[in-house]
Amino acid sequence: MRIVVGITGASGSIYALRLIEVLRKMGHEVHGVVTDSGWQVLAYECNLTREDLSARVDVLYDNANIGAAIASGSFKADAMVVLPCSMKTAASIAHSLSDNLLTRAADVMLKESRPLILVPRETPMHAIHLENLLKLAQLGVKIMPAAPGFYHRPKTIDDLVDMLVGKICDQLGLDAHLYARWQG
Repeated sequence: MRIVVGITGASGSIYALRLIEVLRKMGHEVHGVVTDSGWQVLAYECNLTREDLSARVDVLYDNANIGAAIASGSFKADAMVVLPCSMKTAASIAHSLSDNLLTRAADVMLKESRPLILVPRETPMHAIHLENLLKLAQLGVKIMPAAPGFYHRPKTIDDLVDMLVGKICDQLGLDAHLYARWQG
């Protein structure tokens, strides 16, 4: 599969890094795009530079490059995951405000009826946040808040990250075997 991973300025960049790692290990092609505030959060939370991320993905695009491959429906991306997804980005996607490459790529996924997954990390959410997420869900976008479960009895932060990344992989139709599934 060819999967686009978008990273915004919401907290939780560790989820995106782990998803990229898992997808690459499974042999999938990963295209990345990061907002300006996403770079700030990657640096602060993960001590990661552009060069570091570029080495982890197959292609890393400049978010200002609106003419990049992922901005076109003729580019055959199989799915896109935006994580973490800021409320600004969710609002832009909900209202088709494609003012940067990440939001344009998400808009392309919508217009081409391809899978789009948003992982908001905001809490609490007010009514406008919820309305935007509802609008996106009604368009078929999968909304997966970064809310890890505890039934698998996590022992580390990595266990919590892996559960969410595993759930994202499930939505992509990929079994990554990252967490113990509920057996009843």
